[in-house]
Amino acid sequence: MTRVRSTPYLPWLSPGEPFPSAHDAWGPGDPIPGLLAAGGALDVPTLRRAYAQGIFPWFSHDQPFLWWSTDPRMVLVPQAFRLHPSLRKSIRQGLKSGRLSIRIDTAFEQVIRACATAPRPGQAGTWIVRAMQDAYLALHQAGDAHSVETWWEDELVGGLYCVNLGRMVFGESMFSHRTDASKMALAALVACAQVWDVPMIDCQQNTRHLASLGAEEIPRSTFLETVSGAYLDATPDWRFDPLYWDQILFTPTP
Repeated sequence: MTRVRSTPYLPWLSPGEPFPSAHDAWGPGDPIPGLLAAGGALDVPTLRRAYAQGIFPWFSHDQPFLWWSTDPRMVLVPQAFRLHPSLRKSIRQGLKSGRLSIRIDTAFEQVIRACATAPRPGQAGTWIVRAMQDAYLALHQAGDAHSVETWWEDELVGGLYCVNLGRMVFGESMFSHRTDASKMALAALVACAQVWDVPMIDCQQNTRHLASLGAEEIPRSTFLETVSGAYLDATPDWRFDPLYWDQILFTPTP
């Protein structure tokens, strides 16, 4: 007789209710590995608590709030970033010509809107629905979400947005309207992370693109241990000094 595996229990949270432990997320034998809970709220206090526990929201327009903690976790250790020769050349040429500049938090709303409309391979829509956009705009206004922007001749051509708690940086999404523009923003964030002694940049899930840039999977337990040791530290001063480029432009690629 074949035993049918029952669907595991998924907690439904009321607004303000504590999250389950990230270790309780559905595992590889469950229908959707990494899924932890549904419901709750998408306000600033809830988002802060989620990220501090290694949890992030991800859902579509026709779904309730869904909360995740994947295992393994995709992360980018700043010192492991691979600056490919073509990108190094593009950055150097842009800096030398004076056309390229990196700015932080000057166009957060433009960045998140651009990320929401950027085409994704294999995806018909976006997970950055209006509720997510509004939530991260509020988190930005509270000082916990930031944009790293690539400007070319005073035009916003690419960028990313992320969450920051203490010395932990949690990457969210990128967009590019010019070749390598999103990679330039990521390279600038990596340079900042090296200066600020950020132990790792959370990438959440594995993609070929991130892996090509040096990101790798680590056990969730290792990720959570790093978060717990870094998120209560002092937050860095979110500004980009052009001298930060020295951290990656003049060091060997791993």
